[in-house]
Amino acid sequence: MPASFQSSLIRIGSQNSSETSVTDTDQDAEPKEVLYVGPMRTLEEIFNLSEERKKKKRDTYVCKPKSHIVFLKTHKTGSSTIQNLLYRYGDSKKLTFALPRNNGHRFSYPMHFQAQFVEGVKSGSVKEFNILCNHMRFKKSEVAKVMPANTFYFSILRHPVPMLESMFNYFKKLASKYKSKTINDYLDDCWKTYNPKRAKGDYTHNNLAFDFGGSNTATAKSPDLEERIDAAIKEIEGTFNLILINEYFDESLILLKEALCWSMEDMVTFKINSRSDKSRKDVPEETAENIKRWNALDWGLYQHFNATFWQRVDSVFGREEMERQVVQLRDLRSKMANTCLENGGAVQPSEIKDESLKPFQGSAAVLGYNLNPNIAGDMKRTCLQLITPELHYTSQLYERQFL
Repeated sequence: MPASFQSSLIRIGSQNSSETSVTDTDQDAEPKEVLYVGPMRTLEEIFNLSEERKKKKRDTYVCKPKSHIVFLKTHKTGSSTIQNLLYRYGDSKKLTFALPRNNGHRFSYPMHFQAQFVEGVKSGSVKEFNILCNHMRFKKSEVAKVMPANTFYFSILRHPVPMLESMFNYFKKLASKYKSKTINDYLDDCWKTYNPKRAKGDYTHNNLAFDFGGSNTATAKSPDLEERIDAAIKEIEGTFNLILINEYFDESLILLKEALCWSMEDMVTFKINSRSDKSRKDVPEETAENIKRWNALDWGLYQHFNATFWQRVDSVFGREEMERQVVQLRDLRSKMANTCLENGGAVQPSEIKDESLKPFQGSAAVLGYNLNPNIAGDMKRTCLQLITPELHYTSQLYERQFL
């Protein structure tokens, strides 16, 4: 028998992802081993075959675009950009949104979600909802009263360190509790005055776990911390079909495209509710560790879902195909920016010419866009959708559905 056709048993030690988040993300899991049984080939040939098979599987699979979707819009995670993507898709397909009552933008947050918080539920004026994607504190049993059984659930997480920095600087002038001079001073006050019974609705304390409907009262000092992390993971994985990661935003969009069976054009986004770089503060290593101790529950969730994110990338695409599609997405985004935007990019709040395109301003300057004055027709409408701020777009959809 020729050597090239001899059966072989090759043990391949898999490697942990070389990708890292904005601070050190420990990878404690032992490397897994893969057994390859087949004709004698080099390792390079084996991995190339694997990529080819994944591509063939994608090319031959025919999927149907999903139109029943729940997006748990977490805070300070890039979720407004995802919401804009969903708004645009649903708007263009004339889908029906589950929107907060009385033209609001949140479902009575920080209360747990209730079906009656949705406009049209109590009156019975809406027979079927397609997309639910406004801020809420998640409660599956109540969401299921609004959305069909075949609904696709997904959300997005962000590393707790830059997330808290964003929270702190965004809310600093909006609430007295955030008026400490520095994040370190604020965290010192938190540790000194911490009372688990009064911790609900605190944006800076395990807010990811809180948004998913769980308790946010754990810290690194909690004796049952690991059990609480495991329980939260089990609860999330039992409901949500996909968890995106902010630090790998474009890769997340590619996974979402695949899961929803949407086009690459549907995934083009411009950043919504993005702060000016001038308002971003570097977080010293000691402060970062303090944040991870304070938000130990969120840190545990992030580490787990960051790992499973890359496992999903490897199982669905492989790194090479993911990189190829990310390049394609960024190229499309760049072309749309050059077409849609005056000067091709975001501008400071003071430079936004149309007040209707100016985002809500927290304590930090939130960037916006100026529309290219030389476009018209369908392209102008598409470009306007891409840059319409969250609150404005929500109001527009509410008016179309209910007024």
